[in-house]
Amino acid sequence: MKKVLPAENIFAVQMDYNPRKNINIDLNGVSVINISIKKIVDEFKIDDKIRLGNIMARVRMIILFDLAKQLNALVCGTENKSEKLLGYFTRFGDAASDIEPISHLYKTQIYQLAKYLKVPEEIIKQSPTAGLWNGQTDEDDFGFTYEEADQVLYLYHDRGQDINLIKKGFKNAEKIINRLFSNKFKLLTPYKII
Repeated sequence: MKKVLPAENIFAVQMDYNPRKNINIDLNGVSVINISIKKIVDEFKIDDKIRLGNIMARVRMIILFDLAKQLNALVCGTENKSEKLLGYFTRFGDAASDIEPISHLYKTQIYQLAKYLKVPEEIIKQSPTAGLWNGQTDEDDFGFTYEEADQVLYLYHDRGQDINLIKKGFKNAEKIINRLFSNKFKLLTPYKII
């Protein structure tokens, strides 16, 4: 964003449930706001990890939009094409934003873009995580890597290749395609009765 907007118009917001290791990098004047969501989320007293993750995402959404109102700002979403197609987001939670500048890019393309923009390696090398619980990573949740998912999704979704042909070339193709189909409902807007 700093390539487009001046640093004083950008606010990076970190909203962890469990604190992560701080990375000491120079953000070139971009303000960082740290807000713990732990107290709010713990009030729900829920043990189910899926429900807990959805609550965390929705609490973050409430905080972000309130902060945006306070700062007269827009919420910039971080959702990418991989997460969107795999349904790896919470409806009315982390998928809520005012603008989505990278939603057309697969996760592997975002890594390429990050290298081009000279994002510090310390950030690029981190395992993608929603920060839902200690040690949680996207790829552990999936049971496959973004690298494999992006290739399968590109061939099936973008190129319209035959699913049986794709399955021959990728170990987890069926799992990836099944996830795509089982989460399609998340891409639909709410039904209108009238």
